[in-house]
Amino acid sequence: MRMQGRRASSNVRDIRGKGGMKMAGGLGLGGLLLVALFAYMTGGNPLNAVLNAVVESGGGGIQAGQTAGGGEYKPTAEEQELAEFSAQVLAGTEDVWSGIFREMGRTYEPPTLVLFTDSVQSGCGGASKQVGPFYCSADKCLYIDLSFFSTMREQLGADGDFAYAYVIGHEVGHHVQNMLGILGEKHKEMARLDKEAANRVSVRLELQADFLAGVWAHHDNARFGSLEDGDIEEAIRCAQVIGDDYLQKKARGYVQPENFTHGTSQSRMRWFKKGLDEGRIQDRDLLFKVRFEDL
Repeated sequence: MRMQGRRASSNVRDIRGKGGMKMAGGLGLGGLLLVALFAYMTGGNPLNAVLNAVVESGGGGIQAGQTAGGGEYKPTAEEQELAEFSAQVLAGTEDVWSGIFREMGRTYEPPTLVLFTDSVQSGCGGASKQVGPFYCSADKCLYIDLSFFSTMREQLGADGDFAYAYVIGHEVGHHVQNMLGILGEKHKEMARLDKEAANRVSVRLELQADFLAGVWAHHDNARFGSLEDGDIEEAIRCAQVIGDDYLQKKARGYVQPENFTHGTSQSRMRWFKKGLDEGRIQDRDLLFKVRFEDL
């Protein structure tokens, strides 16, 4: 991905090395459930993940600016490069979505990217790095522990700068949903439904975020010429290995479609590619109109 000379966003809050959450703040039930779910979906042990998250969140001795070993936090050269790259990608999303919103007669308010290590307290509650990158609509921030990109590479086989950009673009996609009122509306709907029906709404929301990531990439490339040979394949590979069916089969050897929350590998690739190929924000509602089986 060509990013040389691109500006970096100022909407970045770097709290890496500030220590984990104290038990007083707590992960909260929601955070613990997210930890357990992420571990389960990626083949880990949910109980161990929860216990580790509690230790990380409460460990009682890690002060701001210190690592668990007691020393000052010093990012590696790779981590710092990823931090700078992430800030550039975020700037690209700001430029693209500001323009698209203007065309719709709206004003785009960019989210804040929060870089953290190990665990974090967000407006939506506490979370360990095991949950992966996430967006919180309560504080309009997206949260990333940059070690997730190493996990993508080493455990899922998804690597490359555009694959990483796709992850950020997906979380920004949730922010776009929030700005358009889609996220709040669908979350209220999910609260009225049983688990399986709510999961189906969740799948549509996640696929729409994939689609919106593709829309951003389409316009970013048109404006900055950012895509290089192999970039699209990187993102498609990433979408493939974070599909519910792929992760469930990797974790358990079989698939339970009723428990899908993000969509199949094929669906995630299809909707990201549709956004990337066409770049039409107007098509965002198609996901809520087609039959679930046709996603």
